[in-house]
Amino acid sequence: MASLLLEIGTEELPAAFCPAALAQLGQLITTSLQDWHFDALPCQGFATPRRLGVLVRDLPPRQKDQVKEHKGPPAQQAFHQGNPTPAAQGFARRWGLAVEDLTVRTTPKGEFVFAEVPQPGQTTEALLGKAIPGWIAAIQGKRLMRWGTGTQRFSRPIRWLVALLDDELLPVELEQTSPVVAAQANSYGPRRGWRCDPLPIATAEAYEASLRKAGIIPDRQQRQAHIRRLIERKAAELGSVPQLKPALLEELTDLVEAPGLIVGRMEERFLSLPAEVSAMEMVTHQRYVPLFQAPADPLALDAHGVLDLHFLAITNASPLADAALITQGNERVLRARLADGAFFYDQDRSQLLEDYLPRLEGVTFAVGLGSLKDRTDRLIRQAQAMAMALQQQNGAIQLNQQALSRAALLCKADLVTQMVGEFPELQGVMGAKYAMASGEGPQVAEAIREHYLPSGADDPLPASDLGRVLALSERLELLVSIFATGQRPSGSSDPFALRRAGNGLLHILVDCGWSLNLVTLLEAASKQAAKDFSKLTVNPATLLADLLAFLQQRLRTLLADLGLDYDVIDAVAAETRDPATLLQDPVDVVCRGRLLQRLRGSGALAPIQTVVQRAARLAEKGDLQRHQCNPRDCVDASLFSSPSEEAVSASLEALAPLSRARDQDGYERLLTGLGMLSPRLQAFFDGEDSVMVMAPDPEVRRNRLNLLAVLRNQALVIADFSRLSG
Repeated sequence: MASLLLEIGTEELPAAFCPAALAQLGQLITTSLQDWHFDALPCQGFATPRRLGVLVRDLPPRQKDQVKEHKGPPAQQAFHQGNPTPAAQGFARRWGLAVEDLTVRTTPKGEFVFAEVPQPGQTTEALLGKAIPGWIAAIQGKRLMRWGTGTQRFSRPIRWLVALLDDELLPVELEQTSPVVAAQANSYGPRRGWRCDPLPIATAEAYEASLRKAGIIPDRQQRQAHIRRLIERKAAELGSVPQLKPALLEELTDLVEAPGLIVGRMEERFLSLPAEVSAMEMVTHQRYVPLFQAPADPLALDAHGVLDLHFLAITNASPLADAALITQGNERVLRARLADGAFFYDQDRSQLLEDYLPRLEGVTFAVGLGSLKDRTDRLIRQAQAMAMALQQQNGAIQLNQQALSRAALLCKADLVTQMVGEFPELQGVMGAKYAMASGEGPQVAEAIREHYLPSGADDPLPASDLGRVLALSERLELLVSIFATGQRPSGSSDPFALRRAGNGLLHILVDCGWSLNLVTLLEAASKQAAKDFSKLTVNPATLLADLLAFLQQRLRTLLADLGLDYDVIDAVAAETRDPATLLQDPVDVVCRGRLLQRLRGSGALAPIQTVVQRAARLAEKGDLQRHQCNPRDCVDASLFSSPSEEAVSASLEALAPLSRARDQDGYERLLTGLGMLSPRLQAFFDGEDSVMVMAPDPEVRRNRLNLLAVLRNQALVIADFSRLSG
């Protein structure tokens, strides 16, 4: 068995290209190995900014001999009275066989002649020599380039190629490159100024050790772990906490191949900037790691006592580099960046946040939807309606209506400031700070900051009631407005992030446990949209139906994210084909789903499920409406002929008040009661006092079916148990 080493040496690759290209290369190799009928083989990938590599172990010396089967003419045409016809002779001659070597087989379309042609296996060396150029040519990415006079396309020019089978050099050439690149047994070490030294690779298995000896960490995961250790160790020495988000760590991993670390220092005067601004400058423009001495107050106007003056930068280590000179260069670049930030900050604060509102009229929100000023007006109206609905359904919520209206008025004003123009990621963050600088209250400022949350999967949810209401209103207004234009998310296309808006709306409701009738709000908003967007000819009924269907799917996605089984989701979220029923209280749906999932995990759901499903199957033969949950209203006790009927009816009557419960405690008590029905239902069906449900007397039969239907209906308050598996 042999090991293959393939290394594609390039000029510095874009960071985003490396992981995707390495995954593609691995898949291309796996596909070829399968085509060659090789077994699944261990494969290790390597990626740095200047090389993509792969090591495949346990390759056999050659393919196994194969027999390839070729289908020929129908047997009736190939043979006549047992003698071969010209058709059979020609088919045999085509594949170099005698007529006697042909076989006849029965297929779904009748009997046909087949030729079995032996195919000797090729050597692994020959297979690889042909395949490697094709693998490289098949790697795709954004903005591929050609260089020189060649036609080869790659993310950056290919400068060398290593292709070894154990210690044997494979005869591979990339004929379309300029100049032509031929395989060699030399890689190259880290850059030293403008040159880099050859790095001999004795064998395929020696590759990683050879690069490590030169200071390169070729394994991407190991390099990432090393970078994390460098940062965390140095931050600990400085008594600070690094702000190292996953996206930055991923990018740093693909920017260097021989990681080193330098410690820079910014000027103390820049602590007058908010910590978020300085950190954004460091990360977005320079890929530095900011250091914090304490958690940042989101409403603070400067970074004193929060941001460490030191910052960390990951570089390619080089013994010839002047570390002090590199550090000075990084500090000088950051100084210019922070000076720009300070200028924007001072300019933005030269006027009140409210003074930016007129500028919103000059910014188009979306085609057909007016300006950001128009959107602000809609948002104010929606926030007021949202607050009223929440207070009606959740009496304990106390909202400062004046502060809410003020926050809704100002929440988009920072979009026309210079700082947010430079860093759109700081929208809301800067709005809150400018609100504080303008003398607005902390409640208003916090709501402005929080109304964008969550903007991503890892973001926290709003913590204040005003922030939650404004965030809910902003998402609902966005959904209604964009849907009114006829635009819908499709496939991977979602330019207005409507899925994220729907997910955020539901996540916020679930997080704070607020009951909210989304149907009523959406119905009113759809009617208002028809008035606001008269040129779009909005049909309120169609708009409402589309929004409800969209949010029903988002609700199912949320339930899946919470870890619910798919049949549990079906049971609680598909209990009706009408999405309006589900969206009258999404939190209630989540409550019921979590309860069923917890009971399933403890084993308590199975006996309840057995009771309900047995009764429900028979109840479907009747005609009792599903809202009937009390046997007193639909069951005639005078028709009972057995104590078992009386016992089941008495139990269901006792549970009837719980069928009106809309909280976890009520649901748990109802499910417990349904589970305790098991022995009584067993006696009803199979005991000494059992009855025949489908009795000959139509009145008795209907009475017994109604009894079982009441049990089914009480269970339907929680879920459609017929959708539960197992």
